[in-house]
Amino acid sequence: MNIQSAISREIFVPKDEKLLVAIEVRRRMKRKGLSFLNASRKRDYSTFLCLSVTNSQPAQVLITKVKRYPGTRQFAKRSQWSVEQLRQVNGINPDKDTPEFDLVFDRTSDQWVAGSAAEKCMFVQVLYHACQNYWEAKLGKPSTPGEQKIPGAPENKKSPDAPCQTNFVNCQQKLMGDACSVNMVIYRCKIFLKRMKNSMTANQGRPQREAAAAVKASRSRSRSSPSPRAGRKMGNVMRRASQVLSERGERLTRAEEKTGHFFHGAKQFAEAAQKLALKQI
Repeated sequence: MNIQSAISREIFVPKDEKLLVAIEVRRRMKRKGLSFLNASRKRDYSTFLCLSVTNSQPAQVLITKVKRYPGTRQFAKRSQWSVEQLRQVNGINPDKDTPEFDLVFDRTSDQWVAGSAAEKCMFVQVLYHACQNYWEAKLGKPSTPGEQKIPGAPENKKSPDAPCQTNFVNCQQKLMGDACSVNMVIYRCKIFLKRMKNSMTANQGRPQREAAAAVKASRSRSRSSPSPRAGRKMGNVMRRASQVLSERGERLTRAEEKTGHFFHGAKQFAEAAQKLALKQI
């Protein structure tokens, strides 16, 4: 089970909410003030930004901050905002994919860095269309969040009670264009490729570490029991350990070959989807 499925099962399903997207993030800028408290606090937990919608009507679109602390697999819900409290989404750079983005709410603002540019783009794209659908349902007419003003054009005065829609600034047009479904496939492929690359890198040094640990353990045991009988037993243990490591190494090699084949196939699919998206723009 992946992280998004685990978060959905533990946090959102009991609340009768549907999780649309979840990405891992970290703060780009430290909060000002209370520096002496932040210095003594370890930032070794994982933070996830989640976008969900309620199953009850009228549907509410919610942004939730979820954390997971080291030593546990459980997730903890920390903060939650509705899209009506979301004033601005800043994509930082409208010209290229970057992992940085800002969220500005009524009483707070956060500067985030996603795990990759693809994760950030996917989150902003899903958030944009969720906001669009929400305001269309609430106002009863087509709505475009973050619509840019035309210089010199007369402004439409809103009543004081009119809700303020979310403004999307410095966001790439492809995240809000007609090729959004194709872009979503591209971003998901890029996220998958990065995860597979990290997994392959982490597994490369595992057999060497296990072999070194086995040799170290055998040396310590041989020093504590120098008798011939213990030496024969230790030789049998070493042969079994060597056989187990050899079989595990073969399985890892086959798994890496299959992963590499799948990696290249997914990369070719992402490139084909990107070419299709460029043709549709």
